[in-house]
Parts: sequence; C-alpha cells; structure tokens
Amino acid sequence: MNQNSPLPEWGVNILNLRKRLGLSQSAFGSMLHYSAMAVSRWETGKQEPLARCYIQLGNLAGDRDGWFFWARAGLKRSDVGQMSPGGPPILQKKAWPDLEIVRAGSGVLRKKRKGVAKVRLVAIPLLDIHAGAIGQGGSQFTDFASATAEEMVAAPASWCPNPAQTNCLRVKGNSMSPLIDDGDVVAVDGSQSQSEKLNGKIVLAWHREKGLSLARLILVDGMQLLESENRERMRVTMERDRKWQVVGRVLWWIRHGP
Repeated sequence: MNQNSPLPEWGVNILNLRKRLGLSQSAFGSMLHYSAMAVSRWETGKQEPLARCYIQLGNLAGDRDGWFFWARAGLKRSDVGQMSPGGPPILQKKAWPDLEIVRAGSGVLRKKRKGVAKVRLVAIPLLDIHAGAIGQGGSQFTDFASATAEEMVAAPASWCPNPAQTNCLRVKGNSMSPLIDDGDVVAVDGSQSQSEKLNGKIVLAWHREKGLSLARLILVDGMQLLESENRERMRVTMERDRKWQVVGRVLWWIRHGP
C-alpha cells in the first residue's frame, strides 16, 4: 500500500475497536485466533481480514460498531434470520418489536419500547467440520479461524459469553445420545479449554490421530476422563494417551424437529 494513500475505513475501524477494548495487537489477535502480525496488517491497510474474521470482529464490537464489520462479511438478514439451520425463519423483526438483531442491512434501529428490554443476537458460524465419537473420531481439523462457514446461526448474546471464540459444528454418531444425537449442531466455546474448570461438562476434545470428539469430562483423583453419554462406549483416560486435548466447552445444541 502506498504510504501516501489514506488508510481504508475497515483498517481504521479495526484499530479503533482494538483500542476501545484496551488490548495489545497480540491479545487482540489471540482472541480472534490470529497473530499480532496479522492485526498489524489489518490496521495499516496492507491486508483485509477474511469474511469469517469480520463476523468475529462484529461480535466483539457489539451494538456500537458491529454492523460495519458484518456488512464487510456480506451478511444479510436471511443469514441470521433463523435459529435452526434449514428450519422456518422464526426470528422476524416485524413480529418481535422488542428484539434487537445485530446484523448487516437492518436499517434504522427500532426504538425501544418503554419498560421492555431488547434481546441482542450474535451470529455464530456453522463450520463445515464435525465431531464424532470417542474411538471413532471426527474431522481432523482444529484451526477454526480458517474453516469454511456453511451457514450462520443466530443466538442470544447471553448464550455466548465469548462470541469471538464460539463456533458451531455438526455431530456425527450417537455416543452422546440421548442427550446429543447424530445430526445435531453444537456450539463450542474455544476460550474454555482448561480441564480443571470443566469437571462434569460436555467438551470438544481433539486427538492427533482420531480427530474431534464429543465427551463429558470427569476429573477423578487427579485423572482426566472422557466419557460418552452412551455407557456402552469406551472411556478414555487422558493421562494414558497424551494425544488427547480439550479444545473447548459445548455451550448448547440444537436439532431439527421430526
């Protein structure tokens, strides 16, 4: 980029967002699964972020600047207008005057009705990867930042404590049945990966050879166990197989109706 050329608007907005959050380039990039060098390229206008990164930036920015980033990602109302992929559009703004949908192309915000709180939504990428069962495994892919998003899933902001590091992926297999079935979509928070804080929680685990799997993490006498909801499935002791690691916590899941 020519030094005399004006900094593009997207570069200015990224820089302003980072400063508003009070983060260094390294910390800001870490939240988005990018390097400090990548952040520097964005802020100097040398390289524009990918669409998926713009979605994460929009979720980080919130009500104030989120729409700018979402628009850069090419999001439309139909992208976040439904809670369940393939289902009917159940979140129509006209039918929900107290609902605030954070998205591109929404026009002027509807004024808040007195005494009624609005619900803010975030868009979560549904990645083209899947989680399998322990012993069978799933996609051999953990670089969520560069994964392709098939669709967008809209969810209340309160369901996503760390939206910049939350992704959705599909489930294959019935190892977590009847709780989570084959074909369900799970939301995974990649910022929650410290095993000592996830006792009894459902997690997304990764094995260097077998790929991604869903399991319940159980801590017993200093040991970390990965258990299937289906008790007929095998149990894994992570200390005995160092190739396992927890990559995130499952926040919630959705499924198609019959």
